[in-house]
Amino acid sequence: MVLLMLATACGSARAPVAADEFADGFADRAGEVAGHWQRSAEREPWIAGFVPLRNLTLQPSWERVPRWVGRSMINSAWKLETEFPAEAPAPATLRWADGGTLSVPVLTAAAAYAGLSKPRSFVDEECPAGGCRPLRVIAVTRGEATMPSSRGEVRVPTWEFTVKGVPEPFRRVAVDPAAMGGPPRPLAGGFQEVSTYEVRAPAELQLTYLHGACDTTHGSRVHETPEAVVVDVDVREDGDVRACPAVGKTDRIGVTLREPLGRRVVLDSSSGVPLLPRSDIRLFEYQNYDPRRS
Repeated sequence: MVLLMLATACGSARAPVAADEFADGFADRAGEVAGHWQRSAEREPWIAGFVPLRNLTLQPSWERVPRWVGRSMINSAWKLETEFPAEAPAPATLRWADGGTLSVPVLTAAAAYAGLSKPRSFVDEECPAGGCRPLRVIAVTRGEATMPSSRGEVRVPTWEFTVKGVPEPFRRVAVDPAAMGGPPRPLAGGFQEVSTYEVRAPAELQLTYLHGACDTTHGSRVHETPEAVVVDVDVREDGDVRACPAVGKTDRIGVTLREPLGRRVVLDSSSGVPLLPRSDIRLFEYQNYDPRRS
């Protein structure tokens, strides 16, 4: 979708725009983005809560499991052949690399299994048929796993379900989804231009950004508030180009802040979404996806 938008922009002809008009447009947009983030209900969970950034069902390594397992999962062919632990789990403490912690409620094994085995929205064929067979759950144990979150990677409690004939267990994150935050949604009308950043010095960032094959980069821009840093790359279409290949490119550029970044959140001005440092996770792609419902 991003590449399509870039290609469409690259293949069109537009009248030249003065540099100060670009600067004025960025100032207005950056103020809008910073204000929206400050008022957003998604802000507090993002910086102080637990926002998971992958599915809550942690599947086994597919190269190590029989081929019928994937077909059986698509068809939700689960069959419980064991009993769940009766006791209610105690809360767990999540710990991040920066020293932050969070106490979270833990689901029962029955609740985790309900999330693991919930029916898919479609079924290819009823099992057993065509290589599909029941996923016979024969044991349930507690475990842990590492997963990405808005605050970096974190160890989370899991329930592990052993399936007969499968060498690795199926794992389900045991944190109650009610205690999780959801991924921030992009603002209407924008796409994510800056995908990630790296802190090169306390007040120096290197931005990774997307652009069309025929665009020219004229520099980077930044808008700072006490809570956020809004970044943008001044990318403009080459007005002399009448046809351009539908190819997107990734480049890097530096930006200098007035003050050290500290704990401030970095926001992409085009989409309004927060950026994750040194990450390939792009929140623009989460606009129709919420890991809490996975």
